Amino acid sequence: MGSWGDQGDGTYKNPVLNADYPDVDIEQVGDTYYMITSTNHYAPGMTLLKSKDIVNWRMIGHVFEKLTWEPTYNFDRMSGYRLGVWAGDLAYHDGTWYCYFIDTRSGLYMSSAEEITGPWSRPICMLKKQRWTDPAAFWDEDAKQAYLVCNFGPDPVQKKNQTRLFKMSWDGKKLVDEGTALYHGSGAEAAKIYKINGFYYIFLAEWIEGDRKQLVLRSKSMYGPFERKIVMEKAAGARRSVCQGALVQAADGSWWYTHQLVQHRAKTKGTFAGRTTGSSYEGRSQWLVPVRWRDGWPVLGEDPDGNGIGNTVSGWTRPIQGHPIDAPQTDDEFDAEKLGPQWQWNHNPRDDRWSLTERRGWLCLRADVPVNDGGFWNASNTISQRLMGKGKGVVTAKVDISGMEPGQQAGFCHHSGQFILLGIRVDADGNKRMIFNNNGKVKAGPIVREDVIYYRTQNDGNQAFYEYSSDGETFKRFGEPFRLEFGRWRGDRLGFYCWNDSGPAGHIDIDYFHYDYDGPKRR
Repeated sequence: MGSWGDQGDGTYKNPVLNADYPDVDIEQVGDTYYMITSTNHYAPGMTLLKSKDIVNWRMIGHVFEKLTWEPTYNFDRMSGYRLGVWAGDLAYHDGTWYCYFIDTRSGLYMSSAEEITGPWSRPICMLKKQRWTDPAAFWDEDAKQAYLVCNFGPDPVQKKNQTRLFKMSWDGKKLVDEGTALYHGSGAEAAKIYKINGFYYIFLAEWIEGDRKQLVLRSKSMYGPFERKIVMEKAAGARRSVCQGALVQAADGSWWYTHQLVQHRAKTKGTFAGRTTGSSYEGRSQWLVPVRWRDGWPVLGEDPDGNGIGNTVSGWTRPIQGHPIDAPQTDDEFDAEKLGPQWQWNHNPRDDRWSLTERRGWLCLRADVPVNDGGFWNASNTISQRLMGKGKGVVTAKVDISGMEPGQQAGFCHHSGQFILLGIRVDADGNKRMIFNNNGKVKAGPIVREDVIYYRTQNDGNQAFYEYSSDGETFKRFGEPFRLEFGRWRGDRLGFYCWNDSGPAGHIDIDYFHYDYDGPKRR
């Protein structure tokens, strides 16, 4: 069954989502669990998934097709890197779905829908730009009062993040007071509110002694005073911190907590927000741990050293039995009339430069001129999906290059904070030449005379390389091996690029994308 996820024998191995699914929130309705995960500058934004057992997850869409609230994210700007959709909250109340999220450049936003699959309303701004992140809504049915809690940025006096609680209108669309600071902590954020057995519990993450720990505040009153307890920390010898997720309950009454692995911080000055080292290249994966209650406090995972603070677990018995193995979508034959939910564009796409209908069964990408100074980061309509897992992986794609024109570059890409490309560049004389582009350092290869080319990329852990073929059977390696990396708050991604430095001319047609990896997959 692979090194992670459902093992097919009633157990699972962590992580249950071994890919870039950060900042999740989960809402249970009936016997189904729904998840959101942040997507930054990619469109469609805020990925939606569902599960029957909290282990096997399947994508069902996104909250919004495009990032419409700022021109920064348009294809003619391409300037929203490290911005966009950050950690949010998914809620269901009185027959309406809500998604709250922060754009750190412009403010707090909310979308709503009658059905989880949409259509979702256009995001509305509830509060203009502040230095805050990670909102979460809570409806107190006993008091008939709605609230929104968030990290409101550093307090000017204490110089620590303040966890601030706002009263909210019952329809979930307006904040009705200035908010009250409930807690101050170093980097404190990702707050979630739960009411269990008469106690209000606020889960939040905080940096303490170099570790991103999971905390819980507890009180009989929504406004405190609160007791504070560390409930989860990094195990001895572990490299990455564990925190920030969602508390859920199974039908048998058992409690569970999803959490992410925090990105491993680089030690080089100035690289934390941009690139990281070592173990984070797949992004912030999602882990699932059992929760036990002791003296009214949750114990997350296991407590092997007996200090009363939980550690994550490598695996466990599935919370809910009897459901088949499933996984987020990856493979695509491009036969549908709509793109699969695994695909996202780098910024909002230019819709007149791509098509699934011009040539049935193929994805057509038409080249456009990059904005600003050109190059990969400024080229619109780059399309990609998440790297899956940390074991071995192989992707093969079939691409028709007969429609390429002089000045055009197109092919396959790995990217996050870096970009590594294998593709075709068309010279002024019309020759199509293989190129390998490692972060702007280009290696030119042989002239390609065939109309169809097959790209293949293989990775073993964070070590990867490219190959190509004219028949899909015999592959040749080209370019140097490279290392996968985390960057711009995202894990490595796999996909296709297409641009033309000379003008909006030329296109490629993609027949299929096949992905085999070490992990669960729907068969």
